[in-house]
Amino acid sequence: MLSIQTKYFGTLSCREEEVFEFPRGLPAFENEKHFVLIELPENAPLVFLQSLAHPTLCFLAFPVLVADRDYRLAVAVEDLTALNLDRGRQPELGREVLVLALVSLPDKLSASANLMAPVVLNLKTHRGLQAIREDRVYSHQHLIAFRSPELDGPEVSC
Repeated sequence: MLSIQTKYFGTLSCREEEVFEFPRGLPAFENEKHFVLIELPENAPLVFLQSLAHPTLCFLAFPVLVADRDYRLAVAVEDLTALNLDRGRQPELGREVLVLALVSLPDKLSASANLMAPVVLNLKTHRGLQAIREDRVYSHQHLIAFRSPELDGPEVSC
């Protein structure tokens, strides 16, 4: 078991096979190579992508299909190779890969998800990367909308 120090969750334990390796790091965090997913039922569907090396580095994310049920993945061939995936086709969401949209919270009244550059995690090899799309089909500032379970009302935008 690994013991991980985190700023937001204290000390956590995880198995080595739960660690995702990011050979290229993440854009602007190229030296960060190892992350673990933290999933807390009370915060679902949000997940936290926690750096193993730096306790203060933790990204907020959720599965890309939460933001767009019809999301179509477009991972470049070189990224498929880096993830050890079949270069001849796009991987299946939920079966081969977990695809996360990183969340941005610029202020208390707004939140957006980066659908242009999702984090793609190979569930078999535990390799990951941020797959920057070559097209402009999606935005890096996709407005997040949610449904309040208490109100059981219409969608509300953050």
